[in-house]
Amino acid sequence: MLYFELALILFMAGLMSGLTGFAFSAIGALTLFLLPPITAVPLLQALSACNQMLSLGKLRKEMPRTWKEWWPGGPGPAILGGLTGVQAGVWLLNNLPGPRIVLALGALITIYSIYSLFKPAGLKIHGFGGAPSGFVVGALGGAIGGFTAFPGLTVVVWTGLRNLPKSQSRAIVQPFILTLQILSLVTNGMQHPKNFGMPFWTILALMIPVVLPGTLTGVWLYHRVSELDFKRACFILLGIAGVGLLIKALLT
Repeated sequence: MLYFELALILFMAGLMSGLTGFAFSAIGALTLFLLPPITAVPLLQALSACNQMLSLGKLRKEMPRTWKEWWPGGPGPAILGGLTGVQAGVWLLNNLPGPRIVLALGALITIYSIYSLFKPAGLKIHGFGGAPSGFVVGALGGAIGGFTAFPGLTVVVWTGLRNLPKSQSRAIVQPFILTLQILSLVTNGMQHPKNFGMPFWTILALMIPVVLPGTLTGVWLYHRVSELDFKRACFILLGIAGVGLLIKALLT
């Protein structure tokens, strides 16, 4: 039963990420109902990295290619900032009690879903698209991603407030998520190898064949359906998931 529950959650996570370019770990956070954070977070980081590699390969024409596309308004500054924040996040993952991590992730997902659903269409910031802003946003994302596997949160909000076209937003968000998930995994693995025992590798091997078809389905839908309507439905589900995690953490 555990396998089928994990498979359903992670297929939907791959679908969402393939369609939007982010939120794999936001939906995948439902695995915290089934697994402890010390196992679930690295698992989500690894599967999110696989998801992003496949998605980036399918959408490589939309990804940054030149230095100008990488810096200063592209993903470069955010990735550099993220490198400085990962260490703090990995420390939190391995030192905070599990219920605290679930509580933090539930709160972040709930706030993010409410923001996404009710953000005024005309809301836009000016003057925060340069390298310094990208660095700060990336550092915050790196810290959050290190203990929740959700590094894209701050960068998605940042690109959304700048009202970037979806292709330009994906060109920033997806390389950032991929880099930070890999970095968090490497940092955690080097400092806490006990977190990567046989249970981790077994679940990872079983779930990769589930996630990747979900990702391909999402990328296929990206070119064919109304992203806005699908996002609204997903954000409502995210909100429900976030509240569920809050309740789980508070009752633990």
